[in-house]
Formats: sequence, C-alpha cells, structure tokens
Amino acid sequence: MTKRQMKLGLSMRYLGYHDAAWRHPDVPANGSSEFSHFLYCAQQAERAKFDMVFFADGLGVRANDTPPGSLSHSNRNVELEPLTLLSALAPMTKHIGLVSTASTTYNEPYHIARKFASLDNISGGRAGWNVVTSWSEQEAWNFSREKHLDYETRYERAREFVDVVTGLWDSWEPDAFVHDKATGQFYDPAKLHTLHHKGQHFAVRGPLSARPSPQGRPLLVQAGANPAGQEIAAADADVVYASINGLEQAQEYYASVKARMPKYHRDPDLLKIMPALVPIVGRTATEARAKLDQLQALIDPLAGYARIYGLMGDLSAYDFDGPVPEPVNAKMRSLAYGWWERSKQEGWTIRQMYAEYAVGEGFRAIGTPAQIVDIMEEWMNAGAADGFNITPTHLPGGIDDFVELVLPELHRRGLFRTEYTGATLRENLGLPPHVSRWVKKSV
Repeated sequence: MTKRQMKLGLSMRYLGYHDAAWRHPDVPANGSSEFSHFLYCAQQAERAKFDMVFFADGLGVRANDTPPGSLSHSNRNVELEPLTLLSALAPMTKHIGLVSTASTTYNEPYHIARKFASLDNISGGRAGWNVVTSWSEQEAWNFSREKHLDYETRYERAREFVDVVTGLWDSWEPDAFVHDKATGQFYDPAKLHTLHHKGQHFAVRGPLSARPSPQGRPLLVQAGANPAGQEIAAADADVVYASINGLEQAQEYYASVKARMPKYHRDPDLLKIMPALVPIVGRTATEARAKLDQLQALIDPLAGYARIYGLMGDLSAYDFDGPVPEPVNAKMRSLAYGWWERSKQEGWTIRQMYAEYAVGEGFRAIGTPAQIVDIMEEWMNAGAADGFNITPTHLPGGIDDFVELVLPELHRRGLFRTEYTGATLRENLGLPPHVSRWVKKSV
C-alpha cells in the first residue's frame, strides 16, 4: 500500500519565529529587510521540493511599548511588503508556491483580486492568498480609524470579500482570449462575465483586468481557528494554516473543518490542513536540546513579557512565578485561549509561559530526525494533518537543518516527494483544476 505523502510549506516571516532569533550569532540581524535573505531561504525550500513558501503579514507595527522600553528590544518592526517580495522571488524560482497574507479589513476586493492574479500570472500559476481579517488597533490607526472593527463585522466583511474576489477571478473563461489577428478579434465577448456585485459591504462591477493563470486562479489559504474562520475555510479554502499546540486539539480541529465542507458541496479531500510545526533537530537529542537552549538564553525579559502582553493582556497584577490567568480582553481569542489551556495542562508560571511562547508559532518537535518524523507521521496517520507549515525558530539555520537532517528521513519512509509532480501550486498539492463558476453553470 502506498503511503499518503504530506504537503510542506515554509513560513519565513522576519528572521524565524523565535523571539530571540535576531540575536543568534548565525542570523543576519537586518535580514528581514534584505531580499538576499529571503531568496536563499526560498531557493533552499525549493531544492527540498516544498510545496510553498508562506508569508504572514500585518499592516503596522502591531505592538505597544508595554511594558515601557520593551518595543525597542523587539525585531518585529521593519520588513519587506510580501506581495512585492513574492513578485521578486517569482522569476528566481520555478516550482515552489508563493503565498502571502492580505487583510480583508484594510483592503478592497478589486485590489486583492488584481494583485494576486498578477502574481499568479508572473509566477506561472504558483500564487496563493492567505485570507485574514486583521486584529490589532495599531493597524486601524494606519487606516483612518480610531478603533478596529468588531469581531462580527470583520468576519461578515471577510465572507463577502472572498465572494467578490473569487467572482472577479472568474471574469474571463480560460479560452476567452482568441487573439485572432486576421479578424481583429482580441477576445470572445460571450466568455467575459461582469460581476455586478452589490452587497452589505461592497459594490463591485468588474470585470477584472487580469486574465486567468495556468492554475485558473490563485489558491485560497485560511488561517482562522474560530468558527467563523472555519466556515470560510470549509466554503472556499484550498489550504488551512493552523497554529495548534497538540495532537488531540489538531484532531478536533481537522475533523471540525472537514465536517463543515459537505454543506458547501465540497469533498473534504479538496482542503489541505497544514498545522504549524517548529522542528528543532539535531543529530542527537542532546544536540537538539542545546540548539533550543542557546536561543532560550538569548530571550530579552522585556521582549518576552511584551509578547505575551499582546496575546494575553496586562498580567502585571499577577505573580510572574504563579499560574497563568485567563486571558484579559484577548484580541486573538483562539490563539490566546489555546495557550491558556496549554499552560494549565503543563503547570506553567507566567514566566515559563513567555519563555515557551518565545520559541515560535506551532507545535514544537525537538529531537533527532527520526523523532521529528515520528511526530509528523503520527499526526498524518491520526487524522490531524495533511502536511505541515514549517515555522523555524531562526532562518536560515532552521531550513538548513530541516533539509540536511529531516528531509532524508522523510524520503526514507516515503512520506514526501523527491521531485515536483506538476507545474503549478494547485497541481503539486494534488488539487483538481479550477473550474470557473460560469463554466459550471453552462454544463
């Protein structure tokens, strides 16, 4: 029996996901603003035959100087705009998917539809849009708002936003452009479809001034763990990027999202759920632990507390060597409560939690290549994942270690490809060709 092979993405925002990554001696402190840094990491992931590189994004410096002085101790401030960066990476790569976050709260649907359709054409069918609603007050202040939109409004807007974008992407049927020089006809007017959308949040006429790409349209990626985000994923997404802290939680989430799909007339296999994984690998378990210890020793206490302040709220009234209290006015509810539940299970103090939180986003796997792959294989077999979004502690070291140490073990067990199987991101993920809504209606 052939084993089910996993899908892999590399998340490469900033300099890695550990809060002290920029202080690591092998990490370029200014790398998050250097094209060469991201080019190396993307090409390394492509050499390993990863499905995609992934960029999270925010439209502002999403932190306050709380506690005072902490903001200047963080490296999460300046970075390259991801769509610009991915457009530059597109001609420097050939196979790997190029996925970026873009907010439905602080953009307009036509902008997003056009930009991602353009990236999809530039890259030959390798683009993906990670749909988020944004969550911080700091972003609101950059877009003429005093306060962030409320939770319900954000998700109502997001649902309609996705409907409009996907409608615009179907403006032209695949064979609409006849380019007949003899007759002078550039396109077949019967295969142009103007959207004429009018809804609660948007009025968008269309059509989109971008043709379909080799994969039909960009992929949709979704990262929300709450019920509203799960509905968007079940209805439209091709990939889910989930930040989950344990196998049981991953199984519950996987089952919940997939169970929602039939009501949207979608086969659950059409959605690839890829939890975040932080692999810390060494040739021995001792070497792997030493790599983590090196980074933990570099955590700035001010920066460490500031990171959970943004997640959990102001905990200054509590004993830092006492238990972690319930989140206070959490802006990212699912993430905050996930960490709170984990802190209760592990018996962490506040101080221990910020040290743990500093390690990175996702489930942590520490050990030898065989131990790392044991975890990955267990999640795959247990109905918890279709693959993983690798969120390294630091870059480029994290991707170098994965390629050198973990990849051979994945190959030995037949769990990951040795060559790309398609020309587009959709094909490499094993997803069927996109069919325009207008073609569906005419069949």
